[in-house]
Amino acid sequence: MNKHSVAAGTARGVAARHLRSDLDLTPDEAWRLIDLALDVKARPAHYAEALRGSYISLLFEKPSLRTRFTFELAIQQLGGGSAASIGPIGEREPTRDMARNLDRWTQAIVARTFTQETVDELARYSRVPVINALSNRYHPCQAMADFQTVRERFGAFHGTRLAFVGDGFNVAHSLMLTGAQLGAGVVVATPKGYEPRPEIVAAAQDIARRQGGEIQVTNNPEEAVRGAHAVYTDVWFSMGEDCDVPKRLEDFGPFQVNEALMAKAHSDAIFLHCLPAKRGEETTDTVMESTQSAIYDQAENRLHAQKALLLMLLG
Repeated sequence: MNKHSVAAGTARGVAARHLRSDLDLTPDEAWRLIDLALDVKARPAHYAEALRGSYISLLFEKPSLRTRFTFELAIQQLGGGSAASIGPIGEREPTRDMARNLDRWTQAIVARTFTQETVDELARYSRVPVINALSNRYHPCQAMADFQTVRERFGAFHGTRLAFVGDGFNVAHSLMLTGAQLGAGVVVATPKGYEPRPEIVAAAQDIARRQGGEIQVTNNPEEAVRGAHAVYTDVWFSMGEDCDVPKRLEDFGPFQVNEALMAKAHSDAIFLHCLPAKRGEETTDTVMESTQSAIYDQAENRLHAQKALLLMLLG
C-alpha cells in the first residue's frame, strides 16, 4: 500500500460515475468530499503523485478565471498530465462524437457549458467521468468549495444557516442541494419571478428532511439574512443571458447585499460571492473589502475541492 492509499480508499464506493449535478453524490459522499478537500489543503505533499499518468479534457463554452486555473492547477499538483483545453462544444461535430473521442484519450472530461443538456449528453456517451464545471442549472464544484469555506469558519454544518440573496439560478440550486446533503440550513431570497426551479427546491427539501437541514425560499432579503452565518450573492446577469437590463436592475435593487443587510446577519457572519462581482450592483465595495468578506478564501478552496473531486472520481 503506497502513501496515496488514503485517496484511493476515499474514492471507493462512489455511486455516481459522473458529476452532472450535486445529486450525483449521496449525502455521505458529500461529507467525505469536504473532509478530503480539507485534508488535501492541509497536506498537499501527501497527494502530490496521486493522479500521475492521468490526463483531463477541459471543455469551456464560457470564459473562466477560477474554474480554468483551479482545475489546471489541481491536475498538475496531483501529478497528472497537462489538461487539454477545447473551446465550443458541438460546433464542428456532434457532442456525442466529441465525448467518444475524448474518452479514448483522457481520464476525465471537465465541462463548463451554457446548457445542462450538453453536460448530460457528454455523460451519456462518455466512458470516463464527466464533471459539471458550470451549466445553466447547476454549479456543484462551486458549492463544494463554498461549504468547505463554511466548515473552516464554523466547524459544522448542522445549526449553520446560509442565506443566498439574488437570482435563483445555478448557484442557488447547487447551494440548496449540497447544503441539504450536509444538513445545513439554506434560505434563498429572490425577487418575485426569479425563484429557483420548484422541482429542485422540492428535491432539496426532501433531502434536508432526512439529513436534519432546512431549505427555504422567500422574496424577503431581510428575512433571509436574519441570523445567517453566511450571506451569499452573485451577479444579477448570467453570462450569455439575453434579458431586459433596466427591468433586472429595478427588480434586484432591493436585494443588494450592503452594509445594512449584512448588519441583520449573525454577529460573526461571513460574506460570500462566487465571483466575478459587479461592485455597486449585487453588493457594495465596502462589503467586498470588509473583514467579514471570505470571498478569496472561497476562491482558493475551489482548488482544494476540485482536487478532492478528481481524487474521488479517478482515485
